[in-house]
Amino acid sequence: MIRTDLVGRKLIGMAVVMTGVWAAALSGAASAADHVARLSVHWGPKHHSAIHAQLYADEVNKRAEGRLRIDVFPAGQLFGIREQLGAVTSGAVEMGGIVGVVSFPPINKNYNVVSFTGLFDSYAEQRGFFNDDAAGQAVWQDITRKSDSVLLMYNPVGPVMTFSTKALDGVESMAGLKARALIGAERPMWEALGANTVSMPTREVYSGLQTGMIDTINSPPGSIRAFSWWEFLTHGQKPYQYFADAYIMANGVWFNGLPADLQQLLLEVGAEVGAVSTDTIMTTGEETLTAFEERGGVVTELVGDKKAAFDALMTEKVQPAIADKIDAEVLRAAQAFAAD
Repeated sequence: MIRTDLVGRKLIGMAVVMTGVWAAALSGAASAADHVARLSVHWGPKHHSAIHAQLYADEVNKRAEGRLRIDVFPAGQLFGIREQLGAVTSGAVEMGGIVGVVSFPPINKNYNVVSFTGLFDSYAEQRGFFNDDAAGQAVWQDITRKSDSVLLMYNPVGPVMTFSTKALDGVESMAGLKARALIGAERPMWEALGANTVSMPTREVYSGLQTGMIDTINSPPGSIRAFSWWEFLTHGQKPYQYFADAYIMANGVWFNGLPADLQQLLLEVGAEVGAVSTDTIMTTGEETLTAFEERGGVVTELVGDKKAAFDALMTEKVQPAIADKIDAEVLRAAQAFAAD
């Protein structure tokens, strides 16, 4: 088992040495193995999810004792955020770091239920819907069947809030902003707020902020540090809108072709490292916000009338628009599950 205290000490220096580790993998320095897997992630080395993806690979490699080796390719070296699942499905790579809200709705629109603001109050509740509720199970099974993928590990990117190069102090301050849209479920909110949307993948956000093509994004806090977006962002606004989950997924044909004990090893290590990643993600986000403020950033928590105005906008305009992207019976099932 991976002890949390040992993991914590290990992660302190991991971001510093990560580049060397990945360079060794790329140069072929790692020893030969009976089975080799390429794990492609778009996250940069300092990102919470990249660190835990590498930890997962390290633990598997250690326990496999030469029978299985995972080589990690970070920072979009192989595929970008929107290409990861396709790469896994096609077998271009054996494993990929998948951001659910980006990759899954094109396969099954009902995954958009996770973007329904305020519906789920934790990662545990959100995952529970897909694991324990019949409607949620059907959505998840459809996604994994159509994508020919197997879930190895939960690797969340964090709860999503709004950041901008402009002052943020309630819904009225967001009209006219140039907002980056990564997923379709974001557009109803930006439209309700009177912002202009620009479709933009993760790899272009830095230059988009630098050139002024965009000035506002929805993002987990950890990402603004990991991708250096906070070099331009000056304001952040809570509340958190939804819990953005990510996963390490394996190509189904490749996974099912492994010996049973190696399959079990991948799942066991995934459960252990995924628990650590999940347990630390909220703290990581809040620590990033503290560092953001120490750099001179301003974080506003909407309260009172401003929070009421935000909630009313979500309820009256945004949620009905997002609901159109989800089958009514699935949304009702998710609402009932979250209410229990």
